[in-house]
Amino acid sequence: MTDKTFGAQGWTPERIDGVEGKTFVITGANAGAGFQAARTLLRKGAAVVMLNRSAERSAEAVAKLKDEFGAAARVRFVQMDLADLQSVRRAAAEVLRDIPRIDALICNAAIAQVPNRQLTKAGHESQLGTNHYGHFLLCGLLFDRIDESNGRIVVVASLGYKMGLRTIQFDDMNWDKNYRANPAYSQSKLAQMMFAYELQDRVARAGRNVAVYVCHPGASATSLISTSGGLMTRFTWWLMSKLPIVQTAERGAYPEVMCATEDGLEQRALYGPTGRMEMVGPVGRGKLEPYAYDKETMVKLWERSEAETGFRWTV
Repeated sequence: MTDKTFGAQGWTPERIDGVEGKTFVITGANAGAGFQAARTLLRKGAAVVMLNRSAERSAEAVAKLKDEFGAAARVRFVQMDLADLQSVRRAAAEVLRDIPRIDALICNAAIAQVPNRQLTKAGHESQLGTNHYGHFLLCGLLFDRIDESNGRIVVVASLGYKMGLRTIQFDDMNWDKNYRANPAYSQSKLAQMMFAYELQDRVARAGRNVAVYVCHPGASATSLISTSGGLMTRFTWWLMSKLPIVQTAERGAYPEVMCATEDGLEQRALYGPTGRMEMVGPVGRGKLEPYAYDKETMVKLWERSEAETGFRWTV
């Protein structure tokens, strides 16, 4: 599928304009696509706040960015572990205390293909708890600040949403029975997408000022698999990363930066590479499977997510 909206080369950072003075909050920005997104935005004169689990790696990332862009580069980090809802609440409180405007919140962080079933502190299956519930709570806590800035929420999904059950396993969301890494990951990414599309509907109904976009990085050489996948998965991915079907982390960041900065995008859409199998190639609008925005499932997931996180949204 080829999207001609941005020409044969697709969207590139050369299109970014007018981000000076704007603030972008990015989860999981000390490595991979999140780090490259931060680099791109800083290069264009924006301010970046990283929400990362590791304070040590975050300090190294900030130092690296200041080496590249100068000591005055407006980049900082706030420690946050998406798998710990109390950590999410503390980080959000710090952001609201110190950051007067949020022009875009980029939900970039994720874990993937966790080989053995693990639970978060709140008792959620780790991939669902980290990728979906953590971001669900964070977006809710920061929503009013984003709304005040006429800002955006960007959810970084995955083509993995097509690999699993293609719906939410409400009767066993924690995979107490028959846990498998790939279907559990797939459910977590589908849940993120359904959250975003349901939020679009709620924002429109409430007349609020937040645009919500969904994208994916395609097949990119990031640290996602290497940090949470099993040994064989990591080895397979390492082999794949040497092939031309895998692009750089910098190109993998294009879709999320585009969704955070480009005007005129459709909201009920999925943006990412449009080349071979939508894994690589020019960035634009790709194919979105209808089950990703099944209304009955989205509403049920939203209500379940509010109950599981203990947070009730105002939209």
